[in-house]
Amino acid sequence: MNIRDEVRKMKAVAPYAAATDVSVRNAVLAKIGETLKNNAEAIFAENKKDLEAADRNGTPSAIVKRLKFNEAKLGDVLKGIDQLIGLPDPIGRKTLSRELDEGLTLNRITCPIGVIGVIFEARPDALVQISTLCIKSGNCAVLKGGKETANTNRILFRLIYESAVAAGYPEHSLLQAELHNEIDELLACDDCVDLLIPRGSNAFVRYIMDNTKIPVMGHADGICHIYVDRDADPEKAIPIIVDAKTQYTAACNAVETLLVNREIAASFLPKLAEALRKEGVQIRGTAEVTSIIEAETIEESDFWEYLDLIVSVKLVDTVDEAIRHINRFGSHHTDCIITENGETAERFMQLVDSAGVYQNCSTRFADGFRYGFGAEVGISTSKIHARGPVGLEGLVTYKYKLYGHGQIVGDYAAGRSQFHFRDLL
Repeated sequence: MNIRDEVRKMKAVAPYAAATDVSVRNAVLAKIGETLKNNAEAIFAENKKDLEAADRNGTPSAIVKRLKFNEAKLGDVLKGIDQLIGLPDPIGRKTLSRELDEGLTLNRITCPIGVIGVIFEARPDALVQISTLCIKSGNCAVLKGGKETANTNRILFRLIYESAVAAGYPEHSLLQAELHNEIDELLACDDCVDLLIPRGSNAFVRYIMDNTKIPVMGHADGICHIYVDRDADPEKAIPIIVDAKTQYTAACNAVETLLVNREIAASFLPKLAEALRKEGVQIRGTAEVTSIIEAETIEESDFWEYLDLIVSVKLVDTVDEAIRHINRFGSHHTDCIITENGETAERFMQLVDSAGVYQNCSTRFADGFRYGFGAEVGISTSKIHARGPVGLEGLVTYKYKLYGHGQIVGDYAAGRSQFHFRDLL
């Protein structure tokens, strides 16, 4: 397959995808949901092949957990599709209406981005989420999933594409890339791809950013922190930390570093350590931490994004020290404070420079479905265009529409006409 030729076809149909009525797009989503449900056993059979291959290849358990597409995962993506159908149309919203002069009206209207390339990790549910989000937002999408889920992705894409076209979405609006070399071909399509969204390791995302002229949206790391303040309630703190670390360890919003206030460390750390060890979590900490609890001693420079049942721990004196650590060493993804002091919480949430800042809840809430977005194409730590879980609003941009009655700029330049800006919204 020649990626450039296929993407050029996609670029040509993108305006027609953008022009589809929301009733058509919702019907497409409904058809996709119905088709996936009716073909569940065939999908599970293909997923079994991927899981067996992963077992033969000695694939790490954290990745295997992502590969699995069972009834629970299918149920989740179907709920996401239903949620998407119920969301308002993100296209055609008027966000500005201004009369520049009598009979000269400017409107700013939301519209799809166009052609989006999404390169994502070995998660079959991500393929469903991304394609349905792109359809609801009137975009075209090139989808490249991980090789570890090749069989599952292939059947999911076929069912989604056939359903979408049958229900009225334009042909050539979705494309699946399967070969590794096609990534580099896609990166060279800066004349016909409007946005790239990579999801994967730090090295992979950096590679994408360094090897394309196409705008890139996403995040490279998920080093999420929880700061346990001196005014924390231990009965809240421990379940929150356990959930944030163990509910889905392979996710980018799982907590990786714990910062604990020194005033409570002697009483809090032993209880926390006991709870984490019950869940199989290995604790690593600074020498000060390991003088209080039994754990592996490491330096701060060895605090990483583990994506596994491992967590780093450090002690701090104040909320400000915690803030400085997070802003320096974090990935600006999602960070949380556990405290009963509202003033301290607001200081933390104001000064921590992350896409998500939480008080007294698990970092695992950083998710498009849990935010009510239907799903997400990924989480962005950028400050431009979209930040945090990227749902429908992150997949639209806007255009300006100016309606006139023969006006020319020369009249305004010569003073024969005058602007009298008046907002109509």
